[in-house]
Amino acid sequence: MDFFTLTGLAIALAMDAFAVALGAGVLLDPLTGRQIFRLGFHFGLFQAMMPVIGWLAGLGFRDIVTIYAPWIAFGLLLFVGAKMIHEALTDEEDSERRDPTRGLTLILLSVATSIDALAVGFSLSLLGVSIWTPAAVIGVVAAVLTGIGMVLGRKIGAIWGSRVEILGGVLLIAIGLKILFQH
Repeated sequence: MDFFTLTGLAIALAMDAFAVALGAGVLLDPLTGRQIFRLGFHFGLFQAMMPVIGWLAGLGFRDIVTIYAPWIAFGLLLFVGAKMIHEALTDEEDSERRDPTRGLTLILLSVATSIDALAVGFSLSLLGVSIWTPAAVIGVVAAVLTGIGMVLGRKIGAIWGSRVEILGGVLLIAIGLKILFQH
């Protein structure tokens, strides 16, 4: 796989992570380096692991995963997006609860934004492409774009306030719907 194809693939896969990171950046005030690292690390790790898992699974589970993966991603993003909207409307200020870079929310977002990478792993196994370099590039690009998304999201949140939190929840649900309808 040539450099431009691989880079384009990595950027395309990282767009969901970037969009979710924008929403996370909106929520976090102040935004710390630790939070950027946590979300970037986890999104990058999951984006790198999923193609490897898909590649290793090969054809044996292809039909099952192809059918259910979009529904799983949609359900996770719907849950997290609805939770964000609910928290914005109830105006509760529990910073531990509202930090998407911690706990179960972090894991759910990491899985939901990397489901597409699983299918890419299947495709690469069918093409006979070694998975290790693509997985590393996909992970690094996802981590970097996640960090950029968080910083941009924080700047947007500082300007528009809590209304953007509702928009972030709607954005997560829209990403879930996009994943569902594309498959």
